[in-house]
Amino acid sequence: MTGVTLASSDITLSLDKDGVILEATVSANLPEESVSAWVGRPWTDTVGAPVGEQIRGMMADAHRHGLSAFHALTQRFPSGREYPIEYTLVRVGAKGGLVVVGRSRLAVDELQSRLLATQRAREQDYWKLREIETRSRFLFDSSGEAVLLVGAETLQVLEANPAAIRGLGVAPGWHILDEIAPADHASFRGMLQRAREGGRAPGIVVRVGAGQVAWTMRASLMATEPGQVFMLHLTPPLPLEPAAWPAATTPGPIAPGPLAAPAGQALPGQASAGQTLPVPGLAALLERLPDGIVLASSRGEVLQANTSFLDMAQAAAPAVVLGQGLGRWLQQSGADLDVILANLARHGAVRLFATSLTGELGSTVQVEISAASVSGEHGMIGLVVRDVSRRLQAAEDPRDLRAVLEGLTAGMGDHSLPELVRLTSDIVERHCIEKALQRCHGNRRATADMLGLSRQSLYGKLKRHGIDRGGEDTE
Repeated sequence: MTGVTLASSDITLSLDKDGVILEATVSANLPEESVSAWVGRPWTDTVGAPVGEQIRGMMADAHRHGLSAFHALTQRFPSGREYPIEYTLVRVGAKGGLVVVGRSRLAVDELQSRLLATQRAREQDYWKLREIETRSRFLFDSSGEAVLLVGAETLQVLEANPAAIRGLGVAPGWHILDEIAPADHASFRGMLQRAREGGRAPGIVVRVGAGQVAWTMRASLMATEPGQVFMLHLTPPLPLEPAAWPAATTPGPIAPGPLAAPAGQALPGQASAGQTLPVPGLAALLERLPDGIVLASSRGEVLQANTSFLDMAQAAAPAVVLGQGLGRWLQQSGADLDVILANLARHGAVRLFATSLTGELGSTVQVEISAASVSGEHGMIGLVVRDVSRRLQAAEDPRDLRAVLEGLTAGMGDHSLPELVRLTSDIVERHCIEKALQRCHGNRRATADMLGLSRQSLYGKLKRHGIDRGGEDTE
């Protein structure tokens, strides 16, 4: 009995029948304390509070029943430190000796404190999640564009925001495939498969609803508690048929001439002011142009693109670029597109914006972008993307600066004056940097001093012109 007690307790006291401590032992679970001073003293003198009646009651229970109930006391050690201890008394022998068995409540109290802290943290997280859920629900319901949540396995509509219900006529519980035109089922399933593999998929054009209206649809895969769901984001219906490019529109009234119609009427094949005039073969003509032609939303998302742009972007199919932002392929994905959109918003047009375009496979070409915007209910922008890599290469390859400049002046009719000035400035700048590097034997610090530049400015120009930065910075 004594061995078991010593092994399982943190404090063991041996008392006589009057409650005087005869022997005291402390386990290693408590901080190192010397309790030899307790020997010969009543146990009631070693506790932290006047609990004499409680201790005498425990002793009476132990004498009467052989074992007392557990009671929590504050034990004061000779060093002055106090610890919460849970005690019980056991009667030993017929002479009325008692053994006090105590277990520390430090671990229990610490565990309770951690439990309370965890509960408070969980409550805070719960309210944070409720707040996030409330905000998400508000954004979901107030969005002006259609958003659907569709079960990944059943393809059943789980949730639809008000814009989707109004625009598509789709409600929760419906099967999404029943609302999509049968001819678009294959492309829709292909988009979902790409979303399963990569988490999201580029947009495609599908016909949805009873009116079979064309919408641009993008898919994202989300993990939720019941299971995975697809979030389908649909932009408003396009004002144009997705398979056709815009028809030509006359900018104003037709000037009077020998074939002019009477006032207020139009000749066959002509259009009055602002009226759309279909041009046979226009779609095929735009598709075959050597320059990239892109029709995009007011936010820069691709709605249509011809084959030349697909080649520059190294896209195997139109579905790769549809619904994606133009910044995905530009040199500075955020800055370049923001500059183009800002100038379109301010001036309505952008001319000869120079940048580089990086394709899906990593190939980069130098391009010039011209663009114009159309405001209205469905604001759109049209862009012409021209590959100028070979022209720049032809202008920069010759080593003789005089020959290069003569070549530029010879082609004066092929380039505008601002373009000639920019090309000449770039060629002269590169020529001077190369000559300075040669004279300084590749020393970049000496080259920067010779050109009157900081080293950071020189590094930027070396990178822009594609000049080898090999060499030392020290003199």
